[in-house]
Amino acid sequence: MLHFKLSRLREDVPSLLKLAGPLLIGQLAVITFGVLDTAMTARYSADDLAALAMASAIFISIYVGLTGVISALAPIAGQLFGAKRFSDIGEEVRQATWLALGLTIFGCIILLNADYLLQISQVSPEIETKARLYLQILAIGLPASMAMRVLMALHNAVSRPTVITVVQLIGLGLKLPLNLLFIYGGLGIEGMGGPGCAVATAIISWFWLIITLGFVLFDSFYKPFKIFVRFSWPDWHRIWTLLKLGAPIGFSYLIEVTSFTFMSLFIARLGTTALAGHQIIANIGTVIYMVPLSLSIATMTLVSQSIGANQQERAEEIGWSSVFFTTALCVGIGIAVWIFRVQLLDLYDPPDEVKVFSIPLFLFIAFYQVFDALQVTAAFILRAYRIAFWPMLIYAVSLWGVGLGGGYLMGFNVFGNTPEFLQGTNGFWAANSISLGLAALLLLYLFRRTAARFERTHPPVEV
Repeated sequence: MLHFKLSRLREDVPSLLKLAGPLLIGQLAVITFGVLDTAMTARYSADDLAALAMASAIFISIYVGLTGVISALAPIAGQLFGAKRFSDIGEEVRQATWLALGLTIFGCIILLNADYLLQISQVSPEIETKARLYLQILAIGLPASMAMRVLMALHNAVSRPTVITVVQLIGLGLKLPLNLLFIYGGLGIEGMGGPGCAVATAIISWFWLIITLGFVLFDSFYKPFKIFVRFSWPDWHRIWTLLKLGAPIGFSYLIEVTSFTFMSLFIARLGTTALAGHQIIANIGTVIYMVPLSLSIATMTLVSQSIGANQQERAEEIGWSSVFFTTALCVGIGIAVWIFRVQLLDLYDPPDEVKVFSIPLFLFIAFYQVFDALQVTAAFILRAYRIAFWPMLIYAVSLWGVGLGGGYLMGFNVFGNTPEFLQGTNGFWAANSISLGLAALLLLYLFRRTAARFERTHPPVEV
């Protein structure tokens, strides 16, 4: 039975916004890192920009997969927080740290031996050398990034995202001067071009870790968790529990990233104008996506805490409140995007032919936001219930099968019967929107089934 009440919506939305606000600011700060890297490297040389684009695509694919595994700590610790089992949270953090160490070694091996991946692009030796150096430098920062992900998951689980946001904003303030120093040179340091971005990122990654560890060590809020009270050797049962939930989450992230990557590669066959238009629309979509993503992370926190407190009905109510509110918000955003499409394009100041090409794509992005909001909210709610394997399969079928496969069939008019409006880039965006709609329906159905099962198997506790 669907438990949704308007009175609960009025109660839940402020709680969601309280958590989601700092998360959104932090997400936008991290996105700005990429914007600064691209803009500043573009001014250095075209070769460095090409190396940055290639190397960052490889790194992001590896990074999101590895950090997705670590993110399993958030719902597990969230349930423990709701159950007031504080010392168990400390043990989970220690075991997640061991897992992060193993994943870091795996990630570094790939980053330091990325020749095969780089050769796929068949770029010039100069660009390949710069891209290889970029990845090697980021390997130095990967241990800090992975450890930081453990701490981020902890803070999300215990409803303290503001700490991470403050640290991220400080890092953003350092990014510009460090980029200037290492890309262009100064203070006796020779300019490195694109790889200089990686140096700045690695320094900031270690800075983030040190500052956040300081918070956890000296703030009395964290004392009940007893994170540093004792040393723990790897507990393979706990690590396996993290892996069972985290591996499907990481693979789901990988599916999302690669579906967009291959979509761009296919659209590149349609010409420079098509690719430029697609990149602008994709960039706008990425920024907007931070809104439902932040609300979804906040939802996962509140739902997992309610499950831990054995308030199953309350957990479901929070989930449906978030589905309703996030979707309604993204409907409004979609309408606004369509109304102000020309003004948004003017911010990018593209050539006239790209502007004309891009206008129709705004119709898809308006619908796309609604479906994206539904699916990401449902997916994070299911993670709060520790359900990740079936969502992973749903993503694979919908995003790879319907989204990429359908986009290829329509975009290139493989069967010769695709309407003209759905050929080319429009076809890829239409198929992607349909795939997200399908994923949303299946994930929401799975949420409803899961919540009903939990209420049957876990006796409710009066609030």
